[in-house]
Amino acid sequence: MDLPLVSVGQGDYRRDWTPRNRREKSVARHFTRETEAEYRAHAKTHLTSHALADFRKCPLLYRQKQLGIIPDIDSQAYLVGRAAHTLILEGRERYKTEYAIGGPINPKTGQPFGANTKAFAEWAAQQNKDVLTCEQAALVEAMVASVRGHDLARELLAEGIAEGVIRTKYCGRPCQARLDFFNPQRGIVDLKTCDDLTWFEPDARRFGYAHQMAFYRALVQHVTNAHVPVHIIAVEKKPPYRCGVWLVSEQTLDAAQRENLAYIAKLSECEAQDTWPTGYETCRILEQGS
Repeated sequence: MDLPLVSVGQGDYRRDWTPRNRREKSVARHFTRETEAEYRAHAKTHLTSHALADFRKCPLLYRQKQLGIIPDIDSQAYLVGRAAHTLILEGRERYKTEYAIGGPINPKTGQPFGANTKAFAEWAAQQNKDVLTCEQAALVEAMVASVRGHDLARELLAEGIAEGVIRTKYCGRPCQARLDFFNPQRGIVDLKTCDDLTWFEPDARRFGYAHQMAFYRALVQHVTNAHVPVHIIAVEKKPPYRCGVWLVSEQTLDAAQRENLAYIAKLSECEAQDTWPTGYETCRILEQGS
């Protein structure tokens, strides 16, 4: 008997997905489900797209994060983004399981205590899960409604594997990736939250999204022998909560993959020599643009 690999779908439309044919079963068997803590634990021994991004920016940054000298920062902006991912990609049941919403009520006003109050902090400490204020939860719901109202975004997320993990040996080293969503018919689907959709394309270049997607695509292809397309869904974190969909071009992914391969090779050199430069060791030329 085939059991569903994972619960999928958007928000209240969550359902289970079971691979229907030999091809889908072949692809699905390479994905696993695990907690964030388990994934982070494996990140100590497996290269991830985020770690490779740190290395591209600065090998010393990569090394100091690896050693725990520079800790990862979990801001409130990240919290809201994670919550939106959970509700949009994995459904309301999981969302309610992983997040507490609201807070204790102030008897004098009949409204929840503010997030900076002692009463709220004490309540949050008792929840044993991430906590969203009413305002943050409303923001999440607005983003969910926007994605759900976008025809193409809804189609891309109609069926597939949410938050599936791939782990394999790539370029001679253990690597792993957690894909936001994998649609067996449409390929990799990544969900981004942003401040202003108008500037999403330059922001995508700034944050190296093409390199991240190329890394994901390479691991999928490595374990499944399937060459898949890559889409990015982006939704604003402020009114009017616009949602857009981008297909990442093959040319862009191929160029980013070549750069990823070069940096992975450079990473091996740094490890062999135990040398971690900043990238600013030599004098640069500063020119005033016209």
